[in-house]
Amino acid sequence: MWNKLILLSVVALTFNYLALAYEPSPLQDFCVADPNIKVNGVTCKNPMQVQAADFFFSGLHLRGNTSNQLGSKVTPVFATQLPGLNTLGISMVRIDYAPWGLNPPHTHPRATEILTVLEGTLQVGFVTSNPDNRFITKVLQKGDVFVFPVGLVHFQRNVGNGNAVVIAALSSQNPGAITIGNAVFGANPSIPWGILARAFQVDKSVVDQLQAKF
Repeated sequence: MWNKLILLSVVALTFNYLALAYEPSPLQDFCVADPNIKVNGVTCKNPMQVQAADFFFSGLHLRGNTSNQLGSKVTPVFATQLPGLNTLGISMVRIDYAPWGLNPPHTHPRATEILTVLEGTLQVGFVTSNPDNRFITKVLQKGDVFVFPVGLVHFQRNVGNGNAVVIAALSSQNPGAITIGNAVFGANPSIPWGILARAFQVDKSVVDQLQAKF
């Protein structure tokens, strides 16, 4: 009997952990973000003060400025830009790419991403977790859809001669983004060179050069 109780307790705790692993479902019709009060996320605006503007965003028809080293621009629509998204567990982005522009390897720690190509030709890919580290990649054309599982390192690169545009949806109002190069070589304060040199099996001079770029 005691063993059964222990087993049931473990099962209950497991399901409770899974339920808390992602954003909980809202307990009301909406919870428009009030940026003046900070909690784990943002608190709700008084429902009687909510207006249509709280559920509206304009600007995804505008081409992003890709005049940068990577040749890409991400325009987010998170709860920060669209307060009505608060607690709804979704968000979206527009990404513009110059010819051969790159959205570099990165992860979203809190969201799965599903991407639709509106214009151009993209190579996309992600890497599975340890120990396999499989590289899964595909070239997408206009109208194609691709999904990046939550937390996995992924990228997109324009492999066409013209501009490219995508719209992507994410399963969090605040998915987060960790760009691998920035995180590893541009950390503040810097990760000690000895750690990076051993991790990447390179000399200190290589680490210094990479850190200088970020």
